Amino acid sequence: MAAAGVPPTPLVLGLDLGGTNLSGALVASDGRLLTPPIRRRHSNGGPDAVVSEIGEMVVSICSRAKRPVTAVGIGVAAQVEEGSGVVAFAPNLRWSNVALGTALRDRTGLPVAVVNDARAATVAEWRFGAGRGVSDLLLVFAGTGVGGSVVSGGRLLLGDRGASGEVGHSILIAGGRKCRCPGRGCLEAYVGGWAIAERAREAVDEAPTEASSVLREAEAVGNLDAAAVGRAARTGDPLAVRIVEETAGWFGQGVAGLVNAYNPARVVLGGGVVQGWPEMLVAVEQAVRTHCQPPAAGAEVRRVALGAEAVLVGAAAVARDRLTAAVPT
Repeated sequence: MAAAGVPPTPLVLGLDLGGTNLSGALVASDGRLLTPPIRRRHSNGGPDAVVSEIGEMVVSICSRAKRPVTAVGIGVAAQVEEGSGVVAFAPNLRWSNVALGTALRDRTGLPVAVVNDARAATVAEWRFGAGRGVSDLLLVFAGTGVGGSVVSGGRLLLGDRGASGEVGHSILIAGGRKCRCPGRGCLEAYVGGWAIAERAREAVDEAPTEASSVLREAEAVGNLDAAAVGRAARTGDPLAVRIVEETAGWFGQGVAGLVNAYNPARVVLGGGVVQGWPEMLVAVEQAVRTHCQPPAAGAEVRRVALGAEAVLVGAAAVARDRLTAAVPT
């Protein structure tokens, strides 16, 4: 409760819109969740359908609030035009030039801050989590896609048009596997969740007798994803073990290149693939120690502290910052 005569801090709703999932919660100014997060799969049925689903979640969460919600922050797996709320390109949502901020503001009647999901997670971890206390930080998320963001000299890097941090689309293998972006050989095309599922399906089709019943049954019912591969690997399935080891190796190489480029004091790793596959953290640690130049090889490697909530916590923080900046002093 606020002290007498002191207005309460703005109540802000944080949302996380990924390629397949949507989650949200009310977030305090210190990064704590004020309500249990709501998580659900969205339809990915185009901007209008997804905006409608987001609007329903906003109404559901706001109805639980004890006082009015004053702003919404949403982290999106996309390139976002800084300040405008326009999703310029979201390969896993299959969106281009979608005015998400305006659409959500019109639907909810609230100010809306739209931010790239990896950048939102970086803000959250830098302020409240595993990145606290350092001025040079690299965060890499491997989930459905691969994203990241960089803090350099105590400043979050934005880039010319606000698209800095597209680390998932750095080239890992020239002319390699087709990505969902216009390129080929991107890091995401090898270690993103959708790419792991694609590679697993190809492997099962090419050598069905080598795959365990876990993989064969998952493919048969259309659920052959990174989680199924991980479960199969834990049973000792050689095909799944090979996919996990290959993926971890590629992830380590890709992150080591980024560490050489940005020279962070700390590397923070998150996302569903990292959370589900312990091999990913180990591979990055080994790659940084053995493949990075001496000034970069000492970077700490940590897992995210805020887990699955990092994006919505960071998005809420960005919305709170913008709301506060808009209030005259």
